[in-house]
Amino acid sequence: MKIILAISLFIVFYTFAGYGIFLYLIIRIKRAFKGRKALPSENLDELPTCTLVIAAYNEEYFIEQKISNSLLLNYPEGKLKLLFVTDGSSDKTPDIVARYPQIQLLHQSQRAGKIAAVHRAMSYVNTDAVVFTDANTFLNKDALIKICRHYSDATVGAVAGEKRVHIDENADASAAGEGFYWKYESALKKWDSELYSVVGAAGELFSVRRSLYQPVEADTVLDDFMISMLIAAKGYRIVYEPEAYATETASENVSEELKRKVRIAAGGMQSILRLKKLFNPLPYPILSFQYISHRVLRWTITPFLLILSFILNILLALKPGETAMQGLLLAQVLFYLLALLGLIMEKRQLRIKVLFIPYYFCVMNYAVLAGIIRYFSTKQSAVWEKVQRKQ
Repeated sequence: MKIILAISLFIVFYTFAGYGIFLYLIIRIKRAFKGRKALPSENLDELPTCTLVIAAYNEEYFIEQKISNSLLLNYPEGKLKLLFVTDGSSDKTPDIVARYPQIQLLHQSQRAGKIAAVHRAMSYVNTDAVVFTDANTFLNKDALIKICRHYSDATVGAVAGEKRVHIDENADASAAGEGFYWKYESALKKWDSELYSVVGAAGELFSVRRSLYQPVEADTVLDDFMISMLIAAKGYRIVYEPEAYATETASENVSEELKRKVRIAAGGMQSILRLKKLFNPLPYPILSFQYISHRVLRWTITPFLLILSFILNILLALKPGETAMQGLLLAQVLFYLLALLGLIMEKRQLRIKVLFIPYYFCVMNYAVLAGIIRYFSTKQSAVWEKVQRKQ
């Protein structure tokens, strides 16, 4: 039992902290011997033609701001197209977009889901690069330049921008936890990119070479992740560009954030089953290592190992003389009590930031368990499940 417990705890530690530590050390060693790789040129004449694609469903609250933000983005004149697809929207979203002649609007009354809308939009795209962003996120002015400069490197097939979550001083556990999580994720992506390739891109802001875009199945839940990883599986790199960022507000509350996380977890399981070839390290050894370490462990066995290690720890601590096991159990119990206290404080709308991390950690892992159960027990749908966000 001790061996199983030790292996379980090691995998849990490696999944959430050890891989990050390992990456950091490897990158430090790499920089010591090779130095930092020079950033590509931002020569405006060398930038590729680009289309900014925004899929929006019932976003009338945000869409005017999104349009203003998109029109203010810096990019060489004549090289940028704006395309909004509003399929299924039953509010004023398509009407608002239609007021702007600079924007190409695609709208149909049928709602088939985000990926169907994206596929339809791609049939109208004829530029060298495509940038995807969400309707409720806002980009920094130079985001497109920072992203598209990377296509001067022929080994780059996709570019992942940075997601930033706007947190106010009175943030609840969902907002503060989500903000902390994305700061850590951003660090991992930066190191992943420097080692070889980012492991998938987030839909808030990512880009692909138009020639490498491959349509994914209509029921794909994590379309952004799958689109980018299919390009990586062809031997191209996904690079991370932290100077191109999309800012969005946090989920309205923990319940809304949990709904989003469960869907992501179900989509993660779907993606793992559809990307089985990445488990073979022979064609892409570094990518396979990164993929398993950064994604697969989180989306599969690690939440179950948390439960297993707790049960085994209890059984071992009950034996006489197992002082070390009793101390370890005390530490685990204390951590989960802090998470429970975070839940109680959240329900009473009392903000104690020290409790946000254990609480959000438990919410995340519960979401993975629920997502796995959901994936194997229900039919997946790629139709939008809108998450309510703070306004």
